[in-house]
Amino acid sequence: MTYWRLHYHLIWSTQDRQPTLTLAREKVFYDVIYKKSEELGLIIHAAGNVPDHVHVVLSIPPKIAVADCVRHLKGASSNAMNQIPDSHGQFKWQAGYAALSIGDEALDTVIAYVKRQKEHHRELSVIGMYEMTDKDG
Repeated sequence: MTYWRLHYHLIWSTQDRQPTLTLAREKVFYDVIYKKSEELGLIIHAAGNVPDHVHVVLSIPPKIAVADCVRHLKGASSNAMNQIPDSHGQFKWQAGYAALSIGDEALDTVIAYVKRQKEHHRELSVIGMYEMTDKDG
């Protein structure tokens, strides 16, 4: 058996950063990413969102590329959210994403940050580096 400790903080946003991640879509998003993660052998430590972007802290086994992981999570979740009545197939994620590696020492800190996304955005206490979804911020 292979031993691995590969932790990542993934961030991606809705198309054009529009606030389209409604409460109904949010529930579907979480259901889908946890199910898809189980299928892929990923370990989700925390996930959080606001209406225009999501954060996921997870461990990805070395047999899966980070880009493939993101592709699966984004694809499965957007597909499911487009099945919600009144979505009319209009929900889309933006093309890019951010992937930050996390050491064991920082894992608990990042998990706590991600779990409190709504609070951080409400109080304007976000950490800039953790909020970028592409190289331009």
